[in-house]
Amino acid sequence: MQRFFVVGFLLSVILCVSFLPSAASADGQIVQLPAPDMQGGRPLLACLKDRHSDHHPGGEDFTLPQLSTLLWSAWGINRPDGRHVIPTARNQQKIRLYAVLSDGVWQYLPERTSIQKVLDGDMRKRFDNATMIFLYAAPAGDIFSAMHVGSMYQNVALYCASEGFANCVKQASRDALDKELSLPKGYKVLITQSIGHHSLK
Repeated sequence: MQRFFVVGFLLSVILCVSFLPSAASADGQIVQLPAPDMQGGRPLLACLKDRHSDHHPGGEDFTLPQLSTLLWSAWGINRPDGRHVIPTARNQQKIRLYAVLSDGVWQYLPERTSIQKVLDGDMRKRFDNATMIFLYAAPAGDIFSAMHVGSMYQNVALYCASEGFANCVKQASRDALDKELSLPKGYKVLITQSIGHHSLK
């Protein structure tokens, strides 16, 4: 009788612990973004002239309109047929874009102009504590993945040059969320891009 009591007690403890909220759990919350600004910005050649990396981007959070346009510049849809602002080989579109923000990690859903939370908690310290970090994920064994991701982060860098934001493409911590981030089979975060406001360093 005592043995059954102990087993029952242990099972109840395990069940209680398993249902405790976790800092890395996802809640699936979806936030509708405002339409991206497709009319503003500086001339392209001026953006190319001013494009540069700032290794310490920080400062205050971006507004939702700014976030929307930043995400759109990387992986937004720019045509009625569902094609994107960057080319992909055979139009396979095998890319996922995530934004690491102060309140969690969010997946960009370009077809819905929205973001969906996939991880809770501030994960920015796992990277470089920038205001925001973009994670570019694609099939690791696909020879075209690097080309696709490169097109994405260059678009973002040009938009940052247009708006006076800071950015820096980094590889060092690209695997920081490998254990928590649920990616399609074969996908890996290939590169990260820290985005924020220019530092005084």
